[in-house]
Amino acid sequence: MQNPLPRVAAIHDLSGYGRCSLTVIIPILSTMGFEVCPLPTAVLSTHTGIEGFKIFDLTEQLPGFINHWKAQNLRFEAIYSGFLGSVEQADIVSGFIRDFAGPETLVVVDPVMADFGQLYASMPPAMIGEMRKLCAQAKVITPNITEAAFMLGREVPQSLSESEVKEWLLALADMGPTMPVITSLPLASKMDRSAVAAYNGEDKRFWLAGRPLLPTQYHGTGDIFSSVLTGSLLQGDSLPIALDRACHFVATAMQITFGYSGLDHHEILLERSLNALTAPVTYASFELLA
Repeated sequence: MQNPLPRVAAIHDLSGYGRCSLTVIIPILSTMGFEVCPLPTAVLSTHTGIEGFKIFDLTEQLPGFINHWKAQNLRFEAIYSGFLGSVEQADIVSGFIRDFAGPETLVVVDPVMADFGQLYASMPPAMIGEMRKLCAQAKVITPNITEAAFMLGREVPQSLSESEVKEWLLALADMGPTMPVITSLPLASKMDRSAVAAYNGEDKRFWLAGRPLLPTQYHGTGDIFSSVLTGSLLQGDSLPIALDRACHFVATAMQITFGYSGLDHHEILLERSLNALTAPVTYASFELLA
């Protein structure tokens, strides 16, 4: 019998505290109707933004996990990777994609390694080149502006014009992915919004979406965005609709959280927002970048 739930291999870390990675990916994709099969790359006490975090690298355990999945003849409608526990894991994930991805498999790589102009504390500089190679195997990639700059060998910009955004997206597409997406985009014409831009190499069109800025930051919003985007594409949405849904969901979760006092930036109230993922699409605020 064919599995009635499309299956997603989620290759990410697990943080005990701080809403990010698998602790947001599993509920989001499950709510959207997918069976999530986590392949943990590392276990952390907290996410890497909290000083003194402890990390347990699972590099040595991954081959055994993967070989067991092969023995079970598992098949996946999507493969979605993110934070890696070591540079060596990039080759393991690359092999996983080669072994498990079929012609119709949606391969999404979120090259989680940096933000605000700096690599994360656990990331060596060699990870930049490894993420670049991994992105070449993906259909969709979702770097933030820092990660995009590092992979392209460029300075992290203070702002970009729309024509510069298109050039950055084309440069990322030249690495291999059909649909590069850049998040946390400092778009000069929309500095009052958190902008997201994407290019669809299948129809050669550029898209722009975004959400209003709030006077705060929450960890894990990049993982939330990429997860909703992945689920939306798997549901058959177009790229601009998927962008719109992901941006709207992140905005909803942030606004709900911001309304409460006493919560810090590690505690986005994801569960209060999950029902929005099952609502029909009744709006469309994306733009075509001409």
